[in-house]
Amino acid sequence: MSDIEPKAPIATSEPNGYRVLARKYRPKDFTDLMVGQEPMVRTLTNAFETGRIAQAYMLTGVRGVGKTTTARILARALNYKTAEIDKPTIDLRVPGEHCQAIMEGRHVDVIEMDAASHTGIDDIREIIEQVRYRPVSARYKVYIIDEVHMLSTQAFNGLLKTLEEPPEHVKFIFATTEIRKVPITVLSRCQRFDLRRISAADLVGLFSTIAAKEGVEAEDEALAMVARAAEGSARDGLSLLDQAIAHGSGIVRADAVRSMLGLADRARIVDLFAHVITGNAAGALEEFQGQYEAGANPTVVLTDLADFTHLVTRLKYIPSAAQDPSLSEIERVRGAEYASAIAVTTLSRIWQMLLKGIPEAENAVRPAGAAEMVLIRLAHAANLPSPEDAARRMLELSDSDGGAASGRPNGGGGNGGGGAQAMLRTNAVGQSSAASYAAPSSAPVAHLKAVPSSAPPEASPQIRGETRTVEEPVEKVPVRSLDDISELCTKNRDPKLKALLRNYARLVRLEPGRLEINLPEDAPKSLTGDLQRRLEEWTGIRWMVILSREQGEQTLVESERSQREAHFKDARQDPDVVAIIARFPGAKVTDVRILNAEKEEDEQAPPPAVAESEEGDILPGDDIDF
Repeated sequence: MSDIEPKAPIATSEPNGYRVLARKYRPKDFTDLMVGQEPMVRTLTNAFETGRIAQAYMLTGVRGVGKTTTARILARALNYKTAEIDKPTIDLRVPGEHCQAIMEGRHVDVIEMDAASHTGIDDIREIIEQVRYRPVSARYKVYIIDEVHMLSTQAFNGLLKTLEEPPEHVKFIFATTEIRKVPITVLSRCQRFDLRRISAADLVGLFSTIAAKEGVEAEDEALAMVARAAEGSARDGLSLLDQAIAHGSGIVRADAVRSMLGLADRARIVDLFAHVITGNAAGALEEFQGQYEAGANPTVVLTDLADFTHLVTRLKYIPSAAQDPSLSEIERVRGAEYASAIAVTTLSRIWQMLLKGIPEAENAVRPAGAAEMVLIRLAHAANLPSPEDAARRMLELSDSDGGAASGRPNGGGGNGGGGAQAMLRTNAVGQSSAASYAAPSSAPVAHLKAVPSSAPPEASPQIRGETRTVEEPVEKVPVRSLDDISELCTKNRDPKLKALLRNYARLVRLEPGRLEINLPEDAPKSLTGDLQRRLEEWTGIRWMVILSREQGEQTLVESERSQREAHFKDARQDPDVVAIIARFPGAKVTDVRILNAEKEEDEQAPPPAVAESEEGDILPGDDIDF
């Protein structure tokens, strides 16, 4: 890091007064700007060395990254002049004739204007009228317009022509925090530089150097807190450091900075995160209450919790990020542990819930209560399956292609809910969950069912959730064929399922608790799921309804049609029937009934068949029964 101490020849105008750190250590040349703005400095260096100096520059970035300071340094470089050097240069180690006045904002040829208070076309018209006059003493007349996005539309339009073709002795330098509000016609006429946020590591190094120059004792953890609170702004960070020095009577300690900023202890934030991911709502509320009583802001606690969630997620993909000097030791170590154990889906869910909960706490009448409700939601969500697992389980129940899987007992929360708890709890739960899945369809399957105990209540005490299990399914109603299932549909008044079963289902294999069927492409997709649920309800055991690619037997409708055709063929070959048809010309067989057989009570059964002549007359004896 370069020397950031103010250069001796550029003296302060307040020799006997105190200057805040943000002004005292304001960069004076390009070497000071190397803290966080290396790409811009490199581009300007090359441009000045080759003489490719633009007529207008646009500096953009968040507050406090050095836009105005960079504009002044650039104006100083454009007008640099000493006894030995009389040309634009970026080597400003030796102050020139105009450097002092330019850096103090009082040079006659370097005009600074705040666009927030000079927004109209009249202010721009005054600039347009003055640009034709050459500079008084400097090489270039430089116009620095800060917050340029605040200019009106008329002001921008009035500036366009002059900005595109300015006189040789005029340069424009614009600075803005809202680059999107600047018209594209203006941007296209400027050389743009995006001043990036200064990283926390660079800020910690800067603050450490300044603290040493000021003779102030500062803890590394305290400087890291200040760097995080600065959010990439050197000016904001130096202002906070100034405040911390005053708050601690010349000593910057972590506890004092935490109290000053209303921050939560980073170690306690990690503990709070541990309670949340394990679903320990009581522990999370107790930890939050302790931080709140210690002076932590509820919104800041949730924000810090979101920051740690982001850190854990980032460490999952970039393990080297743990070396960031702005991180505490506990964040570095435990963050890496959680990154290796918690699924991304879980971290993403926590992140999204915090993003929604932080504004709720900010806008609530009781922020502490709102923050507690957010923590309760987070702890509750830790025991829920991930959206992917929930969708997969629903698909197993409803998708016809997943019929085999729909009968499996699902035993775990998968990556969503169980990932974090797997690290902090015993692996027995995960192993039992994995073992609860059913065997492949080709292997014998033992279905477990809870059955009531026949022993007296006092003889068989049970813990809540305990069940007796048997290895073989016990059916209340035996099911040995598709006809039995059809009969169950009739008894339980489900004609729709009966009609679908009779028309589409082809039996492949049937065992107690296991039904394999083949369905045509035009069959309803929900048939297997509906059939499984109904069988479990009607028989009292767990069923697996499996789709098979084997052809299977005929459907019930096809089987009945084949039997009917066989009966008609036999009837037409019977000698008595042949004699009757011969006796009555035009008569034909319309139905065949088997006497002394069980008749199906089918509501859709055809009406009693009669033999009729071609003329339609019903003849005596034409009703033929067999």
